[in-house]
Amino acid sequence: MTKVTNYLSEAFEELKSNVTWPAWAEVQKLTIVVAVFSILFALATWGTDEFFAKALAGFFNWLKG
Repeated sequence: MTKVTNYLSEAFEELKSNVTWPAWAEVQKLTIVVAVFSILFALATWGTDEFFAKALAGFFNWLKG
């Protein structure tokens, strides 16, 4: 248990003293950028899925008919 406590203590000290944290305004800006790109990627994935679903449905209907 001492090793775990020591590890957590050292990790916390590392975060406090050796990590350069961005300014709050930069964090907000980058969060918006990530959110926008996540939405765009989700829409692109949805669009690709819809396209292939319709293409496959049309292909199988063509084979049936």
